[in-house]
Amino acid sequence: MAALAVAALGLAGCGTLPANVGRIDTSALPPDPDSPLVKMAIASLPGPDQTGVRLMPLGAFSLDTRIQLAQRAASSLDVQYYQFENDPTGRLLMTALRDAAVRGVRLRLLVDDLYTTHSDQLLRGLASFPNVEVRLFNPFCCARSSGVAGRYTASIFDFGRLNHRMHNKMFVADGVMAVVGGRNIGDEYFLRSAESNFVDMDAFVMGAVVKDMEKIFDRYWNSEVVFPIDLVGEPLGDREARRKAFDATLASLPPSPPADPPAIDVLGYGPLGEDFESGQVGLQWGKARAFADPPEKLLSKTSKIAYETSVTNNVMMQVWQAKSDLVLTSPYMIPGDMGMASIRRLENEHVKVTMITNSLAATDEPLVHNGYARYRPAMLEAGVDLYELSPTRTQTTKRLGMFGTSLGRLHAKTAVIDKRLIFIGSMNLDPRSASTNTEFGMFIDSPALAKELLRVINISKLESAYRVRFAPKSTSLQWLTIQDDKEMILTVEPESSFWLRVHNMLLGWFVSDQLL
Repeated sequence: MAALAVAALGLAGCGTLPANVGRIDTSALPPDPDSPLVKMAIASLPGPDQTGVRLMPLGAFSLDTRIQLAQRAASSLDVQYYQFENDPTGRLLMTALRDAAVRGVRLRLLVDDLYTTHSDQLLRGLASFPNVEVRLFNPFCCARSSGVAGRYTASIFDFGRLNHRMHNKMFVADGVMAVVGGRNIGDEYFLRSAESNFVDMDAFVMGAVVKDMEKIFDRYWNSEVVFPIDLVGEPLGDREARRKAFDATLASLPPSPPADPPAIDVLGYGPLGEDFESGQVGLQWGKARAFADPPEKLLSKTSKIAYETSVTNNVMMQVWQAKSDLVLTSPYMIPGDMGMASIRRLENEHVKVTMITNSLAATDEPLVHNGYARYRPAMLEAGVDLYELSPTRTQTTKRLGMFGTSLGRLHAKTAVIDKRLIFIGSMNLDPRSASTNTEFGMFIDSPALAKELLRVINISKLESAYRVRFAPKSTSLQWLTIQDDKEMILTVEPESSFWLRVHNMLLGWFVSDQLL
């Protein structure tokens, strides 16, 4: 341990971030009236204050839409992600972004720096092309090729800053069409991983709210906590050589093309490319608003200040105003004392509350599940209808995509309030989203859209999840499911090993909610 501490101290002194100077602030380009996407947006818009939305529960449709937008953009692409992986999906989208830049489209790509170890060289190669600028949110100064643990070790005295990450996801084309929601750019977000994949939700968006999204993107892009990639780590150097290396990498590791999307998804929609070909896009329309944490949230002196200005606070203030029913999905669900007080108030006001999250076997963050489990009995006592996703039952739920032998995990962050107001975004119901990470979200007032989202949620709830309840006349928990048309009742965390349960329980004694 002493040797490890000495090594950490030695690495910690390796350097600091350079001065964030010399960059040029830029803003979203105005929509080009000659752009085919702009023409379609104008033709489809029923009113100046309206926003159109199409939910995309299937990863194949969601990935295809991003590629279609990149291929059809005429003037600008503004792209913002927490993760942008160097895997077949990441390289596929990078290829589409490069091709757009080569034909003259301005690309601004903003990526959080936490998981860029494997994609750093590709990002630098992409940044070497004309019309492209890549920036990093809250970057690490040192040990950039050492993985997450190595990066933190090399900056151990800067942990307070580096613990804050940008969790936003946004893809805007020509200032008029966008994709937002829960998906990062990586195989597992689009059902392309052989081991595990996420049940997630994105939305294609067009109309009034896209202008607000562009303003949000501009605020991040020009923030003091965002650095041009050529200011951090390895300099770009000979840009022509980097472009050739980028192209050579994509040629040697060709991005596997996605499978053709099915004819229709679970909501009856076909791929958006078909709508683009017809020149008019069919959507559900309503009034919407988009909002995000300030990018400087990481500079907040206290978690209380960070929470008061957060997307979490904004969203939950609206969520807890439900009058008849509330449905929430979140992969990580730690309501905390404030959340529990609101849940109990809704119970007293006879509001039906349904929550869907990951089971212990499904979660990719077992310690976070431990934080959720502390509140599980209290939620049941308050009348919450509680469901936990099964990683294996998703394999037989074909309507949300073909998982094959891969495990399914919930990643969608949604809410449906009183069957008319929906939320979709990047925010989890946990302390990190509230006071540590930055998040993005959007509310849309549309009963028709709420009906569609509930249809998707009900598929996961009824076909891919366990219902959690108290055993009769007891405070012991039971998990209910249907197998071979018969009800099964389990009395321990389903699909989890004894050692996982013990390990998680022991570690949970030492980790507070605020660290999850």
